[in-house]
Amino acid sequence: MRLTLIFLAFLAAQGGCFTTRPYDVSSTVNRKTELFATRRDVLIQSSGLVLASLLSGKPAVAAAPSTILVTGANSGVGLEACKRLAQDGHDLILACRTMEKATAAANQLKPLGGGGAILPAECDLASLKSIDGFVNKLPGLLGSGAKIDAVCLNAGLSRNTAAKDCARTADGFELTVGTNHFGHFYLNHLVLPFVNPNGKIIVTASGVHDPESPGGAQGEPAGLGNLDGLARQGKSCEMIDGSPFNADKAYKDSKLCNVLFTRELQRRLEMNAITKGITVNCFNPGLIVGTGLFRDQNPIFTKVFDFAATDLFKVGETPDWGGGCLGYMTTVDTRGLFYSSAPGSSKYGDAAFGNQFQPFAISKEAQDDAKARLLWELSARELGISA
Repeated sequence: MRLTLIFLAFLAAQGGCFTTRPYDVSSTVNRKTELFATRRDVLIQSSGLVLASLLSGKPAVAAAPSTILVTGANSGVGLEACKRLAQDGHDLILACRTMEKATAAANQLKPLGGGGAILPAECDLASLKSIDGFVNKLPGLLGSGAKIDAVCLNAGLSRNTAAKDCARTADGFELTVGTNHFGHFYLNHLVLPFVNPNGKIIVTASGVHDPESPGGAQGEPAGLGNLDGLARQGKSCEMIDGSPFNADKAYKDSKLCNVLFTRELQRRLEMNAITKGITVNCFNPGLIVGTGLFRDQNPIFTKVFDFAATDLFKVGETPDWGGGCLGYMTTVDTRGLFYSSAPGSSKYGDAAFGNQFQPFAISKEAQDDAKARLLWELSARELGISA
């Protein structure tokens, strides 16, 4: 065990080999549009927030939304974010895989006070029927004419990296990408009419979408190629690029899809007079081992790695701080950006928000506007909805 701990700690210090971890991002930037992540764009969009934070000594926080929908609200980053938001008095819609999980989360949140409504609901992102059922109940949850001020597409699934079988969603998509990308894509399509015209959409992504980042460089790198698998085989493909199933790559690919989705959604919303006021951003909460995302990993390995990364070498983040990242994202007014921070930034506490935790550059592939459009069109085709 001692040798194992030393080995894992060394890997954590080197930027990590645990392939499902959210981590750092590349600083390589070459933007072709005004939507995303050149250093100049990042500085312009974030300078006001940073200046306000420096002057006040506190995280820069804009007026917070009042009604917030969070997927994956029953554990990890989602639950910790909801704790903070509940204490601040917001109305929360807890969209969880089962009603049992949603109710358990609501029971944890209600005693925290704040006065906002805590509304549990079932929404299994691996089932289009479940997503349909959730959205059909939204009018009753919201009340007459009410709108959602922030939609947090946060839930995530990561299979054991040793998995060899290509598990499927209820509708036949590969399970990881089917949940993390297609499930949220479909949910967003149905929920959009309920979003405040000046609302916010936040996507929980990861630094591992970038093969040049420390986490993304370990194991099989993310890469969608020309989307040949999805284009030719549709939802029956094992991997979007047409390659054989690889559990490690599937998770990283799903996070790359999240970033491409963020960019393309922002572009499309701005083309419509009704939705042009909605902002879309994504973020990397950092390496947080102690969350439901790692439920499919070896539990002993997970506990040892969590200790090494978070307590020993201080390169991991706490679930509470990750929840703070998500809560902070509901306050930012930037458009189409990816937020992240250097490893171990939770040591700065909430003061990191708007300072260490700020807009970061995205991967080279994530900058591909044509690929973002094609992914959107193919995703819509396989889901049977209009592009």
